[in-house]
Amino acid sequence: MKIGILTAGGDCPGLNAVIRGFAKYIYNQIPDAEIIGIQDGYRGLINGEFNKLKESDFSGILNIGGTILGTSRQPFKQMKVEDQNGESRLDQMVKNYKKNKLDLVVTLGGAGTHKTASLLSDAGCNVIGLPKTIDNDIWGTDVTFGFHTALEIDTECIDRIHTTAASHGRTMLVEIMGNKVGWLTLYSGIAGGADIILIPEIPYDPDEVCNMVTKRYESGKAFTIIAIAEGAMSKKEANMKKAERLEYRNGEATATNRLAKYIQENAGVETRTVVPGHIQRGGSPSPYDRLLSTELGSFAGKLVQEGNFGKTVAIINNQITYNRLADVAGKTKYVDEDNQMIKIGKSIGISFGDGKKFKGI
Repeated sequence: MKIGILTAGGDCPGLNAVIRGFAKYIYNQIPDAEIIGIQDGYRGLINGEFNKLKESDFSGILNIGGTILGTSRQPFKQMKVEDQNGESRLDQMVKNYKKNKLDLVVTLGGAGTHKTASLLSDAGCNVIGLPKTIDNDIWGTDVTFGFHTALEIDTECIDRIHTTAASHGRTMLVEIMGNKVGWLTLYSGIAGGADIILIPEIPYDPDEVCNMVTKRYESGKAFTIIAIAEGAMSKKEANMKKAERLEYRNGEATATNRLAKYIQENAGVETRTVVPGHIQRGGSPSPYDRLLSTELGSFAGKLVQEGNFGKTVAIINNQITYNRLADVAGKTKYVDEDNQMIKIGKSIGISFGDGKKFKGI
């Protein structure tokens, strides 16, 4: 059996741990199998950049961040673009899959990666997916590897911001990754003791945010911590198209700096913004993510052994299972407004900037 493996999309802690877990299962349970590393995500599959890997290549990488295979953003938005030979990106990937006599390809990635994996599966390739993203937004799985490590990093960041905010009596806005969904901001905001949490799924009212800051100040609390997702938007911005929002924000991709300025001008308090940025993606995976990654990787190996293709591994109700790639592709797991963690946040006085009151857990 000849198995191709690639990592696509943004990097995150746990990629190498999953690769290792998968490889160790294959070498122990299917000893005559070959593992072929596909370089830099789907770009390597398009360009035919393959390397045969040795068992030793997978040693010592459990706790190493990043990916030994390299990665790139998925090309599915350009799948129909044809080259001078009239071949699309999908055609080129399928061609290289067959040319190199692969029996299957294992793809580690997020929503975009799964969409492309489903297209490959529909085109006749054997594919198994693995759910990676710090955003935790892949439909059909309770958790993705990389999420818990990023959660720990963001929580520590908010913890550290508390002391400097309290010392100077400032309102601090911590911008957390999450362009479309707010899982990371929601969880790290509550774990870090944020006073206000702003996520893409719940458009906020800037005046409501200012009122919360003012009330805290009047009650003797001189500082406020705001956890804001990079994709958070005001109620006014929520009714705009992407280009309109960009123009409204004077070219800034996120609303964080604009909101900070608005709070300072209207609530009369000193504000600062903090952007952890790609620190959230880097470094070693947490022990939890190492365990999760090993579990997911080895289960993918089990699916290979069974010949159960066209699937992606998932965790549902703490049980490892799988979904059909076709059922996952193109879907996003959003934070529902009735999510239990939002109700808990409101019950302990956290504002989500929408002005809605706590109605019970």
